[in-house]
Amino acid sequence: MARKTTVDPQLFRMRHSAAHLMAAAIQQLWPGAKFGVGPTTRNGFYYDVDLPVSLSAEDFPRIEERMRELRKARLPFVRREIGIEEATAAMTEAEQPYKVELLRLLREKGTTAVTKETGDEGLVENGEGGNQGINQVSFYETGSFVDLCRGPHVDHTGEIGAFKLLNVAGAYWRGNEKNPQLQRVYGLAFPTDQELKAEIQRLEEMKRRDHRRLGKELEIFTFADEVGAGLPLWLPNGAVLRKELEKLATEHERRDGYLPVVTPVLAKEDLYFRSGHLPYYREDMYAPIDIEGQKYYLRPMNCPHHHLVFSSTNRSYRELPFRIAEYGLCHRYEASGVLTGLMRVRGFSQNDAHIYCRFDQAKDEFIRVMNLHARYYELFQIRDSFMRFSLPDLEKLDKYVNEPEKWLRAMEIVRQAMEESGLPYEESPGDAAFYGPKIDFIIESVVGNEYAISTNQLDFLATERFGLRYIGEDGAEHPVYVIHRAPLGSHERFAAFLLEHYAGSFPTWLAPVQAMVVPISDRHAEYALEVRDRVFGAEVPTATGGARVEVDLSSERMQKKIRNAQVKKIPYMLVVGDAERDSGEVAVRLRSGADLGRMSVEGFLERLRQEVRTRRDLS
Repeated sequence: MARKTTVDPQLFRMRHSAAHLMAAAIQQLWPGAKFGVGPTTRNGFYYDVDLPVSLSAEDFPRIEERMRELRKARLPFVRREIGIEEATAAMTEAEQPYKVELLRLLREKGTTAVTKETGDEGLVENGEGGNQGINQVSFYETGSFVDLCRGPHVDHTGEIGAFKLLNVAGAYWRGNEKNPQLQRVYGLAFPTDQELKAEIQRLEEMKRRDHRRLGKELEIFTFADEVGAGLPLWLPNGAVLRKELEKLATEHERRDGYLPVVTPVLAKEDLYFRSGHLPYYREDMYAPIDIEGQKYYLRPMNCPHHHLVFSSTNRSYRELPFRIAEYGLCHRYEASGVLTGLMRVRGFSQNDAHIYCRFDQAKDEFIRVMNLHARYYELFQIRDSFMRFSLPDLEKLDKYVNEPEKWLRAMEIVRQAMEESGLPYEESPGDAAFYGPKIDFIIESVVGNEYAISTNQLDFLATERFGLRYIGEDGAEHPVYVIHRAPLGSHERFAAFLLEHYAGSFPTWLAPVQAMVVPISDRHAEYALEVRDRVFGAEVPTATGGARVEVDLSSERMQKKIRNAQVKKIPYMLVVGDAERDSGEVAVRLRSGADLGRMSVEGFLERLRQEVRTRRDLS
């Protein structure tokens, strides 16, 4: 069912206007300020500024006070349209080099290039120019502040509601680390003080759940300059998450008829010309490696390799659908300015698979994949999710494969599948992959953040480029349709989501350490080690070959040891003292503080096995 999504135009105008209000205040306080771009965000706005001083939170009250003065003055937002040459001259005279650069880029390459490089869709009218240069732009005047902007805005500054400056961060101009680093000042904007306060509380909870903070505290992953930006190092606790997710995927994919494959992480450039990645995707790929006079590329996607697996032998119609899966390692070049913990990286392992099927099987296979997503989301108790149906702009086929009839046919299959699935979706024109329409699965975290966690695509290009055929009942060759799918996305992004989703308190089956044995005093250490060994050696169906258990033999007091285990988010504490040693039992406590009382070691193991088998905590 189509998902209705609306953006409150008045709220957008207010936030857009708040960005100008902040910029006007900064310009008054620091007259030499030079401005980059200042778009809206899901909860407010930001502006990139080049200043002779480094801003900090201590400067925010001063800026906010000036913003309130400007709001009280009810300054009108006055629109003025001028030629791009006149605009360039005006911004040159005003000593605004970043605006001059944007104007030149608009004149030479149009709105598409500017929007992609800056992330600001508000510079010129929607659709104006596209990939072609433009000749006229609009400016908005707010008192003495003049800005390149398409609008719209509120009528005057008095209509801007509650706002608060949030933080300042570094941001490379146009997302390129070779460019100057500007100061990106973020702000919140809401119609009322009550809504603003609620958002501030949500953001505080977000900080508590930030995967970068939790990843460091729980020793999940790290980065090293010697390895390179965007290339994570998974620590032992993080490796557990990967192994458990792979085990989960293997079980579900086996149930759905997938066969495992393993393919190389690089290939000759000819393969990527054949797949279309070099013509359409080159800027997102790493530079080539010269090996014996031939160029090799690190793969950005697994699909070309999988196509060669399919075509390695003649396929009969009886073999279709042919489903192959791999947690394949990929590399994509991302600008340094957009790398964000595990959420945005340069090296990642993707829960990838490809389905090769007949045209009449494509819709059912698409639905089957959607149902697989639904099973995963139920398991992880993800309550809010929807699909974003990315379509091509058939009037601008320069960025897509120019096959309008095939596009329309593929789009119809995908749309029918989504309608029959009953799952909510929305449409997003112009965002399709170059080789076919795609669905992005969007999930929402407990604090309201949306993540595009996985993708499902219907590909008609690969059939032609790779000659993917099957032998039909009539003995003739027929083309296959290819479905790309990755329900769990990448290890990196999904682990980041799960860290936030669970605030680090993973369910027992997924927890890096499942139990901590806590001896009450030194004289109980020997029994504690015995318990640890019994639990470690027991048969528990985890991805790591058994229960993940440790023992705390530190000199800390018992309550401190329990607190330490709770800080590490360990599900179980097995406390042992005289009574437990004498009876051969353990006193079981949960990280929540609940006391389950004493039970035999085998009794605890049965509880643990049940939680691991069902992937459901008992309490």
